[in-house]
Amino acid sequence: MKMMINTGMLALLLGVTAAHAADFKIGVVDTERVLRESAPAMRAESKIEKEFSVRDQAIKKLMKQAKELQASLDKEDGKPTDADHRNKERELTAMNVDLQRMQREFREDLNLRKNEELAIVLEQANKAIQAIAEAEKFDLILQEAVYRNPKIDITDMVIKHLAESKPDNKPDTKTGK
Repeated sequence: MKMMINTGMLALLLGVTAAHAADFKIGVVDTERVLRESAPAMRAESKIEKEFSVRDQAIKKLMKQAKELQASLDKEDGKPTDADHRNKERELTAMNVDLQRMQREFREDLNLRKNEELAIVLEQANKAIQAIAEAEKFDLILQEAVYRNPKIDITDMVIKHLAESKPDNKPDTKTGK
């Protein structure tokens, strides 16, 4: 008799839990996709490309000069004096050192700026997710998941919300504009 009462209570509890779970609304967002495909992410990428294009061109120009000097040294075959040859080799070595330094600084600065811009995009995405959660009455939204059922994936909603929202007109931290 006691066993039957316990079984009945368990069935009742499971029924109540299932009824509550049916009202529980969950969503999942693919953050990586938002950081790749959203309008703010694309604007940030474009902004960074413009910001670093001058430095990139300078590096490419120096690389071309170094290649030309190397080709010149390879063609000489002992025609100029040893002093001229050594001077050109020193010049090439100095160019290569400058080139490596410029490339390293470029990569470091580029990574820093990308991280700054992605942090801004992520903040905007989090605000969009919060707005969607409140408007659509979600109980839980996860940003990372090993597996996400397409039925609960709201990434497209977030990307659409970000596209429809106005871009922040915050001053640029580098230029002050």
